[in-house]
Amino acid sequence: MTAIWYIIGFAIAAGSFTFLTFGASWLISHRNRGDVHKGYPYESGIDTYGDTHGRFGLSFYIYALLFVAFDIEVIFIFLWALVFRSFPDPVTAFTSMLVFVAILLFGLAYAWRKGVLTWR
Repeated sequence: MTAIWYIIGFAIAAGSFTFLTFGASWLISHRNRGDVHKGYPYESGIDTYGDTHGRFGLSFYIYALLFVAFDIEVIFIFLWALVFRSFPDPVTAFTSMLVFVAILLFGLAYAWRKGVLTWR
């Protein structure tokens, strides 16, 4: 019975933290301090032109996701290479890494064939 009180307590703490954070940000953001130029976007001291709230293309996000995915996998392969000699069966370990790299290359070839990697 005491476990339910822990769950209720954590739920109340999470909810109050969320509402207090939103409330504090609302109080801070709705105050007008300084002159009218303080809220303008800053781009290296140059006045903006066009729509400053324009959306980025989806290709930027796809490139970022592919970079993060392959970056993490390179770290995984590096760590695997560091402990390769300590595996009891190096042939099985090497074969499993070849399968892993083949799956990565298959995913990269699929993205390349779909035209995801072409910069437009």
